[in-house]
Amino acid sequence: MVRFFQTVSFRIFAGLLVLLLATFALYSYISVRLYTRELQNQVYQSAYRVSDLIKSSTHYSMLLNRKEDVYQIISTIGREPGVEGIRIYSKRGAIVYSTDSTEMGKMVDLHAEACLACHEAEKPLAALPMSNRVRVYDGGRGHRVVGLINPVRNEETCAAHGCHDAPEERSVVGVLDVRMSLQSVDEAVAAIQRRTATNAALALVAIAVLSGAFVLITLRRPVRRLLRGTQQISTGNLDYEIPITSQDELGQLAKSFNSMTRSLKRSEQENREWASTLEQRVSEKTAELERIHGRVIHIEKMASLGKLAASVAHELNNPLAGILAYARLVARRLKQAPLTQEKLQETLADLDLISHETGRCGNIVKSLLLFARRETGEVGVVNLREVVDKSAKLIAHHMEISHVALETSFRPEELTLIGDEDQLQQALVALFVNAVEAMPDGGTLSVDVSQERPGQDIRIEVSDTGIGIHPGDIPHIFEPFFSTKEAAKGTGLGLSIVYGIVERHGGDITVRTEPGRGSTFILTLPRTGLGGRT
Repeated sequence: MVRFFQTVSFRIFAGLLVLLLATFALYSYISVRLYTRELQNQVYQSAYRVSDLIKSSTHYSMLLNRKEDVYQIISTIGREPGVEGIRIYSKRGAIVYSTDSTEMGKMVDLHAEACLACHEAEKPLAALPMSNRVRVYDGGRGHRVVGLINPVRNEETCAAHGCHDAPEERSVVGVLDVRMSLQSVDEAVAAIQRRTATNAALALVAIAVLSGAFVLITLRRPVRRLLRGTQQISTGNLDYEIPITSQDELGQLAKSFNSMTRSLKRSEQENREWASTLEQRVSEKTAELERIHGRVIHIEKMASLGKLAASVAHELNNPLAGILAYARLVARRLKQAPLTQEKLQETLADLDLISHETGRCGNIVKSLLLFARRETGEVGVVNLREVVDKSAKLIAHHMEISHVALETSFRPEELTLIGDEDQLQQALVALFVNAVEAMPDGGTLSVDVSQERPGQDIRIEVSDTGIGIHPGDIPHIFEPFFSTKEAAKGTGLGLSIVYGIVERHGGDITVRTEPGRGSTFILTLPRTGLGGRT
């Protein structure tokens, strides 16, 4: 069961609650700020009015130099509610009048906060913007105080009465400093903050309750019904349907769920019906597959026999072609009697070759049997130079008519290994024949036999300058019955027999080819050959 705090409903509700809380907090902050600014502006306006009232009320008394009247006027206004104090400074900073009699005659600090606006520069300012005349600071009695600086200017009437110099020589004769208490403003702001916080909390609680009920009705209940439906389906109750109470997305989802449930129920019934006849169908299909499998095996056997017959014909064709050619050559010589001693020796050598190739035909058949049984023939010391020369001599006529030149190299000159000479010769003849057939326009057949150091493996490289092998055919060239030649020219057993011979000698065979540039077959044979690696 999903915990309540992990449900989608709770997450949506919590998100709405946080959003509402942030909205109310921002709204309350802005409202209090605006209200505070409005109250302060009202106090500033009151300070302006009091300052102007003092200047206008004391103007006549100052012209007559009636100091007591000026002091009386300032004292009377200074006792009004909200007025913190009133002072008049001379231009040099002496306190001429003040509601606090203890300040009379004292000098003020021209670098104090109230004086910096005019006296911060080397030459005091003659005029000051209205926004720079107001300052707010802590009055030291638990509330703030706003102070207003209002310059007392030298007018023509002052010079006429002989009080001061001409205005052009002395524009400002003093400064009127009015201080108003912000206690009422601070108390009003604190009260509005408390009321705003209380109202916001009540509104937030009410909206949270309404939002919770809204989320519960529109989201949580439909989701719980869907969840209950999935649980019923998971237990196998496909008859359960979710009641549809709305046409919104959740209602459509419930409708789709019920449709899916009905489809599952139909599929389950069909599966049960099909399963009831499954055993009979399996038996019928099994019997049919067994019959097909038997026919396929019979076809494969017949195909294998046909390919084996073709392979035998392919392997016997090379020595039989040599026997036929040399038999005809001997017959022509015998018809040219009497024979000279030299012709007689050549004829006897050709008869020996015919005899040897006749024996090799039998050995080929024996080798095919050995290949099928994975067995070996006669094992002995094999001279690789002799094997290469005999193999090349057997296809010399084929190379001549194909305009193929033979190049051989042995490093060192004499290399021997333990193995089956007839099988190695059979492998080389097959490679030579493939190389010649890969050069229909002539070329060079190269045979390189080497051993880097005594005791190491012997490496035989058979290279041609022919058409090369397609990259897609390389993984299959050693597979039995795979051939890139036309059906009448190849059976696909040549390289597979070569692979088997090399493998039985404990060696490896690889190919390196480049289409259009030729191929190189690399045979790596251990010196001990069939005797095993050292």
